[in-house]
Amino acid sequence: MKTATDTAHCDDLMKALETFRDCGALIERWGTGLARRLGSGARLLVAGNGGSAAQAQHLTAELVGRYRDDRAPFSALALHADTSSTTAIANDYGVQEVFARQTAAHGRPGDVLMLLSTSGASANLLAAADRAHDLGMTVWAMTGRAPNPLHRAADEALCVDAPVAATVQELHLVAVHMLCEAFDEALGRGEADGRAEDGRAGGNGRVDGRGGVKGRLDGRGRPGRTSAGAPDAHGEGAA
Repeated sequence: MKTATDTAHCDDLMKALETFRDCGALIERWGTGLARRLGSGARLLVAGNGGSAAQAQHLTAELVGRYRDDRAPFSALALHADTSSTTAIANDYGVQEVFARQTAAHGRPGDVLMLLSTSGASANLLAAADRAHDLGMTVWAMTGRAPNPLHRAADEALCVDAPVAATVQELHLVAVHMLCEAFDEALGRGEADGRAEDGRAGGNGRVDGRGGVKGRLDGRGRPGRTSAGAPDAHGEGAA
C-alpha cells in the first residue's frame, strides 16, 4: 500500500520547480557569459561541500569533456577534487582556507568562481568568494533559500526556494545542465570568438596579472548583488 512518503519527495520537487523556472533567464545569461570568457582564455573555478561538491564536479566534467555534441574542451577546475591540496591546506591553515587558498593560486582577473551550497552559510565558500573578489574575479553562487550569506557575497546568485537540502541539490543539477546547454548554444552562435579552432585560447583575451591577496575571511556580504529565485526566508541545509 502506498503512503504519503512515497510521493512526498516528488511533490517537494515539483513545487520547487514552479518557482525555479523563473531562474531560466539568469542561467542563460551565465551560459552566454561563460562561453565568452572561457572562449577568450579565462577559467572557471568551482567548489562545494558534500553533495554540492559532486554537483560542482559534474559541471566541470561537462565543460572539460562535453555536454552533448563534440566540441573543444574548456578550462574548468573543481577545487575540492584535488584531495592532496585540500587536505594539506586544511591541515596547515584550517578548513576555512581550503578553497580560498586554491582560488588565490589558480584565479586571475576575469575568471569566474562558481560556488554551490544548499545553506549558503559554509565558511570556506564565503572565504573563497572574498578572495576571488580581491583578485578581480566574478563570483556566481547556487544556494538554497535566500537571504543567506553566500547569496549576498556573490555578484549573482541562483537561489532555490525549497526547505529540503536534497531538493535544492536536485535543482542545482538541473541548473548545471541548463547552464551547459546555454553554454553550447552560445558557442554555436559564435559567442566564444576568442577560441581557436584547435580548442586553444586565441588572441589576447586572457587578462594577465593578479591582484593582491588580502586574505579577508570574515564572509561579509557585498551590497548591490543580484539574485534569482530568492524569497524572503532563510534557507536550511547542511552544505
